[in-house]
Amino acid sequence: MDIKAKTINLLKDLLSTLIIVAVVVVAGIAITGTWPFMVAVESGSMIPNMYKGDVVFLVSPDRARIITWDEGKEIGYKSFGNYGDVIVYYPNGIKGRTPIIHRAMYWVEKGEKMPNGEPAPNSGYITKGDHNAVYDQPYLSNPVKKEWIVGVAKFRIPFVGYFRLIFG
Repeated sequence: MDIKAKTINLLKDLLSTLIIVAVVVVAGIAITGTWPFMVAVESGSMIPNMYKGDVVFLVSPDRARIITWDEGKEIGYKSFGNYGDVIVYYPNGIKGRTPIIHRAMYWVEKGEKMPNGEPAPNSGYITKGDHNAVYDQPYLSNPVKKEWIVGVAKFRIPFVGYFRLIFG
């Protein structure tokens, strides 16, 4: 096989790979309603229910009602081994920061007391990692507004995210 034929075959392979990736991305966004629709867990803050290196698949908060820990306990709803939903959000809505994956514990209205006793600067979810002793608010973020939420975690695949963490 000459160099021209090898080059053409390589270009065909690259093009077909790009088409497959594009189809997966478009299908993922269409099904979940969000981007990114999967994230790698980067810390141990959700142990024992999620571990560093897990890949978690998300659904848009517009397509899934977020149930807090308080609500989940009341109605018996659990996800990832505990009451309520796990959400992925940008701290304080800053998209340049690494998203946080923690459990929605309860909702506060603007002015209501946050876990530290201070008034909430805005309405939103109070969140906490399952392995953490303290709530995220006000240390990592203000109460989480719905528009800051990337998605609601629906299922996970263990270890697959290590590839993302190594190269990311």
